[in-house]
Parts: sequence; C-alpha cells; structure tokens
Amino acid sequence: MSIETDESIEERISMEIIVDAHEAEEQAMGWFYYLQDTITFPFKAKCITKRKTSPIKFEQIVEAIGMADEEDCMHEMFVEIYYEDDVLSIPLAQIEPIDGDDETQQAIGDWHYWVRSEREL
Repeated sequence: MSIETDESIEERISMEIIVDAHEAEEQAMGWFYYLQDTITFPFKAKCITKRKTSPIKFEQIVEAIGMADEEDCMHEMFVEIYYEDDVLSIPLAQIEPIDGDDETQQAIGDWHYWVRSEREL
C-alpha cells in the first residue's frame, strides 16, 4: 500500500531522526532517541488497530507512561502502558494519542507515517 509523500515529514525523518543512519540498528536507535526525547509522557491514547501480539482491544483507552527499553525497540517502537496491575509494552503503531501535546502528536505521527510507508528498521 502506497501513501502520499509528505515532504515536511520526509525531511524531518532524514535530517533529524535517521540522519547518518545507514544500517537498520542505527535507524532504530535514531527513532528510539527521537521518540524518547520528543514524546511527553504520560498521555492517554486510543487503540487504533488490533494486533494478535497485544492484549489491548480496538478503541480501548490506555495510558502510555514511557518508551520501552532500548533493546526492545530494535525492530519496532514500543511504549509502556499500565495493564491489569502491571506494566506492558505495546507497539507504538497500535495507538494514537488523544491528549498529547503538539510535539507528542507530531512525533507519533512521524512514526505512523514511517510504518504506513512500509519501511522497516
């Protein structure tokens, strides 16, 4: 599935997020640090897609409390949520912020754009 190119997002990705990253591991670390430094936690989010590997349900509201550990984000970005008296990591692509600040909204939007563009880490 092809999506329409957004030049401002493409520039931010190439000039700020994965600048000088040639290998998948370098790209993953660029994304991890960009998201960790830009997203303001905690924020409420809504599940926008069901995943077999995640227990949250479509349209369920969760509270994202932080990025998952760096080593867990080498192939996909994960955020931690409170879930049934525990902390669980879920894919960032699975949620959409509903009360995040502008920078949080933009950073998560950038990640969603990357994922929709069918690029991999």
